[in-house]
Amino acid sequence: MNAERLLQYYGQIADAPDAIARLRRFILDLAVRGKLVPQDPADEPASKLLKRIAAEKASLLNAGKIKKEKPLPSIEDPDFDIPESWQWSRLGIVTSYIQRGKSPKYAASDGALVVSQKCVQWNGLDLSVAKQITLDSLAQYEDVRFVRNNDLLWNSTGTGTIGRVIRIIDPPAKLVCDSHVTVVRCLLVDADYVCLWLRSDHVYALIEGRAAGSTTQVELTAQMALNQIVPLPPFAEQHRIVAKVDELMALCDTLEAARTGRETKRDRLVAASLARLNAPDEETFHDDARFALDALPALTARPDQIKQLRQTILNLAVRGKLVPQDPAAEPAERLLKRIAAERDSLVRQKEIRRDAPLEPVSARDCPHAIPSSWTWGRVGDAVLFTQYGTSQKSHASQSGVPVLTMGNIQDGSVFCGNDKRIPESSDDLPALYLKKFDLLYNRTNSAELVGKTGIYLGQSEARTFASYLIRLRPSLSHSDPLYLNVAMNAPCFRETQIVPLIKKQTGQANVSGSALKNMLIPLPPLAEQHRIVAKVDELMALCDQLETSLTSADETRKKLLDALLAETLARVETVALQEAAE
Repeated sequence: MNAERLLQYYGQIADAPDAIARLRRFILDLAVRGKLVPQDPADEPASKLLKRIAAEKASLLNAGKIKKEKPLPSIEDPDFDIPESWQWSRLGIVTSYIQRGKSPKYAASDGALVVSQKCVQWNGLDLSVAKQITLDSLAQYEDVRFVRNNDLLWNSTGTGTIGRVIRIIDPPAKLVCDSHVTVVRCLLVDADYVCLWLRSDHVYALIEGRAAGSTTQVELTAQMALNQIVPLPPFAEQHRIVAKVDELMALCDTLEAARTGRETKRDRLVAASLARLNAPDEETFHDDARFALDALPALTARPDQIKQLRQTILNLAVRGKLVPQDPAAEPAERLLKRIAAERDSLVRQKEIRRDAPLEPVSARDCPHAIPSSWTWGRVGDAVLFTQYGTSQKSHASQSGVPVLTMGNIQDGSVFCGNDKRIPESSDDLPALYLKKFDLLYNRTNSAELVGKTGIYLGQSEARTFASYLIRLRPSLSHSDPLYLNVAMNAPCFRETQIVPLIKKQTGQANVSGSALKNMLIPLPPLAEQHRIVAKVDELMALCDQLETSLTSADETRKKLLDALLAETLARVETVALQEAAE
């Protein structure tokens, strides 16, 4: 594998999920398997290097510079095959010192720096977050514990930090590590090569996986570090491997920067297009909308961009910008009067109670401009009634009436399933049975989720709903419930009607039924409500197609990347076999 080959294929898989990260891991994998650079028959084999290391350790031991070590177990079943000139060894054999740091006594100031696991970052040592050790405590440290040039620092604990490893270059004087960092001091081997091995998936992924899958604190002990196996190449080949990895990683950096640049430009174009639609200019809106709908499919490359597009569609819908107005349409104000008359009829029939009248809507209350045939109304005036759900405790059961909860409301829809139930004999029934086209509003939740609304399209008289939901019963004769659902899920509704109420609260957010009834909603003529719903459905289907195409493209790129990496590995292995045969 070389830079030219990587460039040749990279364009095909550049936007695959984690493409560059996978390339980096693949490069390391080839490096530590002896497949990244050719072997040189003139190199001193690793077996002789190990003998020289053993002799050097014996000399250091006699001089009292290192302590006698316990014998390490032999390697019976190595992870993979390595070239003939290589040899499997253990980290404790190719190092003169492996030790976790101490738990120091920290100083307020005027002490030496202490390396913690937060200081060990993949891109190097960050001492800006280092604490300090008292000078008295520092005086008790043996010289061997001070970090030296070319030492490896290996994080020993911490979810998300365990397993990080870096090589130290020119450390400050008297630098020490705390007990969460292991110092690895290599002997007669290239520390950069050992660092590559410890960064490879063979080591790092195993440590990280063990930490992620555990409910208790996972630690990389000094003994585990000593026992860590290492595929050891000849010394000269170690240098060649490090140089080639540096070359290819620099290329990955360039590719990553280019990709970031492309995404930044694409993000700016998408943001500019959506901004023009969310704050429309009357003179240029139609051209802006046409450009956005034509260009966004090509510019959209991430799911979050499609989410922005969906939100823009909803904002346009409730501003009267999605479909044309009909001058002959009956003004929406009359719809509110008809809904009020229908509500009065239900009161006279004693099906609902009469609520106190809501405050009239003044011009200064209106969040944004709407067409002249539309009207602003309060939610409580735009529906027949609102109602809290059942407070009766529900249970998992095969019988009874399913109770919908806040988890059943997702992306403007009400999903049925995994329901707990209350008995059919409940005093809350039949009054709290849901009917098709009821809206459910989540009044209590975390700040980012409170106020989410969905439309119930299931069977009438089959389910009920929990007390932290509020049911809104629309007029099926004088409103389109699907439009009401669109309006209550539009970002501008949330920003102007819900968020201001949440900001006044701490902890679990609550936006009550009284607050809900007083929220403002823009109402078009009934025929236009139907046209808006149809257009929203059409454009949301386009968004669905974009998401599907993104997923499909990602899967295709991933398969191409898999094939490229497999082909590269196969080619390297073939060349190795041919060279061995010769």
